[in-house]
Amino acid sequence: MEDNILFSCEKKKKFTSEQVVLEHTLSYVVSGKVELHFANKKVVAQKGNVALIRKNELVKAIKYPDENGLPCKSINIFLAQDVLRAYAKLNKIEQQEKYFGTSLIDLTGDKFLKSYIESLLPYIDEPNKFSSKLAQIKTMEAIELLLTKSTMKQFLFDLSEPYKIDLEKFINQNFLFNISMSEFAKLSGRSLSTFKRDFKQVYNDTPGRWLRNRRLEEAKYLITEKQLKPVDVYYSVGFENFSHFSNAFKLRFGFNASTLAI
Repeated sequence: MEDNILFSCEKKKKFTSEQVVLEHTLSYVVSGKVELHFANKKVVAQKGNVALIRKNELVKAIKYPDENGLPCKSINIFLAQDVLRAYAKLNKIEQQEKYFGTSLIDLTGDKFLKSYIESLLPYIDEPNKFSSKLAQIKTMEAIELLLTKSTMKQFLFDLSEPYKIDLEKFINQNFLFNISMSEFAKLSGRSLSTFKRDFKQVYNDTPGRWLRNRRLEEAKYLITEKQLKPVDVYYSVGFENFSHFSNAFKLRFGFNASTLAI
C-alpha cells in the first residue's frame, strides 16, 4: 500500500527486526496472530484485533500463521508526526501536555474503527488502486475517528521529543532490545555523546560492553534456571543470530551455552 499505510503478510513464524515504533501506529490483524513483547508485558493480538501503539516504544513482534496455515496478515496505519502537526495546525489543536499513559490501547470493540479497517481490505488484493492521495485521506479519517474518544487528544498531540529520563531505570527495563546506541540515546532523551558519558557515570562501563554482558547473563539464567535451549534464547536476549550469540557466550563464560542445556 502507499506511503503511511502498510500491508504485511508473513507465511511462516517470524521475528520482526523492527523494534522501535517510530510513529503512533494503528494496527489491525487480518489473519494469524502477533505477539508483541514490550519491556514489561506481552500482548497477543488475534484476528480482528485493533490496537493503537504509541510512538517511540520498544517492542519485539513475533508473527504466526493461524491454525489452518493461513499467513499472518496485518494492516498498519502510521500516524506520522508531520501529519499530526499539520492536522493540529489546520484544526487549531494546541500542543498537549506530556503523555504518561499506556503504550498500547485496545480498540477492538470500536464499531466505527472496525468499519474503517474493513474499507481498506479490498485494496489488499488490488494495491494498484490505492493511491498516495487516497492513503492521505484514509490517514486523516483514522485521526478523526480516534479523536471521538476523549483520551486520544493528549495521546496523539503530545508532539514533544523524548525528554531526559532516569538512565539506570530505562536501561534495566530495555536492555534486551537490540537497537543502536543512537536509538537508545534518543529514547532516553540524550545526545549520543551525553548518553555514553552518563552511562559511564552510572555503570562504570561502556554501553556496548555492559549490554552484551548483561544479555549473556540473562541468557545463562534462562538456560540454567528455565531449562530453555540456547537456540530458543538468543533472539529474546538481543542477539540477531545464533552464531554471534554462541561465540560471545563462550568468550564470556569460557564454555559453550549448549553444555548448560544437557
